[in-house]
Amino acid sequence: MADRATHYRWDDLPREELSPLIGRRLITGDQMMIAHVYLAQGAIVPQHSHHNEQLTYIVEGKLRFSLGEDGSEVVDVAAGEVLHIPAHLPHQAEALEDTLDVDVFHPPRQDWLDGTDAYLRDPA
Repeated sequence: MADRATHYRWDDLPREELSPLIGRRLITGDQMMIAHVYLAQGAIVPQHSHHNEQLTYIVEGKLRFSLGEDGSEVVDVAAGEVLHIPAHLPHQAEALEDTLDVDVFHPPRQDWLDGTDAYLRDPA
């Protein structure tokens, strides 16, 4: 466990390009992770679930979430709004506009750290 504070600037962090429409920057602590996720209009985050609790805060743009196994619960989340996604809840997102979202996870997403998040990466 760190005993010192660490200061970050988003623009100083490397931006990982996952596909032509999705990029991200990550900051990870011992027990949580925060990410800037950049989605171009039309980007799709395919349905997935994880054991991590998630908060998604939309800074700019708008995402449409389809929630549940069958995706029947649809929620549009716009700039200035937050969506809480409990652990293990299947969800999908579509960027209705160019979007910057801030995702917070507890615990950190190990698949994001080790690159095994194939569902997000360009299939090419």
